[in-house]
Amino acid sequence: MFCFIAVLIVMLAADEYLRMVDLRNIHFLERWLLNSCLAAPVAITCLYPGPATVTPAALISFSVAIGYFLYRYKDIEDKFNYFCHLNFGIFYIGLLGAHLVLLRFLPEGSAWLIVGTAITAGSDTGAYFIGKAIGKRKLCPNISPNKTIEGAVGGVFVGLVAGLGFALLFLPSTNWFFVAGFSLLLALVGIVGDLTESIIKRGTGTKDSGNCLAGHGGILDRVDSLLFVGPVLYYLLVFTGAR
Repeated sequence: MFCFIAVLIVMLAADEYLRMVDLRNIHFLERWLLNSCLAAPVAITCLYPGPATVTPAALISFSVAIGYFLYRYKDIEDKFNYFCHLNFGIFYIGLLGAHLVLLRFLPEGSAWLIVGTAITAGSDTGAYFIGKAIGKRKLCPNISPNKTIEGAVGGVFVGLVAGLGFALLFLPSTNWFFVAGFSLLLALVGIVGDLTESIIKRGTGTKDSGNCLAGHGGILDRVDSLLFVGPVLYYLLVFTGAR
């Protein structure tokens, strides 16, 4: 069930990303071929979970993207930009997303994934409400003019509380100093992930990645932070042996 939901979410996120960077009016099947190309690393990692799968899966997507680009080359106007957009999407959506699957298949991976998700959700929520209430100094005005330093600090604090709270529920035997440390780090990483999507939206003149979540933008708007948090948390657990 997890893999089915993960692939579905990544396919929708890929569709939103491509609709931001690719304004061509192409056939439905062609659009979903490109979506599948971006999401393939996640799907392949679901079938063969393990760190050795991720790089070959990304190379498969890269090869398909090049083949598609060569086939469609004469029909694409801004050729090099589109080539870069397509292959960045493989990294951004597929490669980063595949690490969420790797995280899920670690020992106690489901619990760690819940904790990581709680940190990003807590950080996003805290940053929004605290920034709206007391935010004055802009964090990155040229990228995301509504984000403030006060909101970011508040978001990191709420992310820390969420990480500790959910770890208490799902991982009660974990070292609390470790949980506090990685909660702070992941909250900061989540902010970077959110700003990265803001760069994409500003560069493409897009307000929200999609409108499938009424009043809350698109799928990519909800998982942008998690795409960055997943790989960092995965490698933290692998290299520290905390899993």
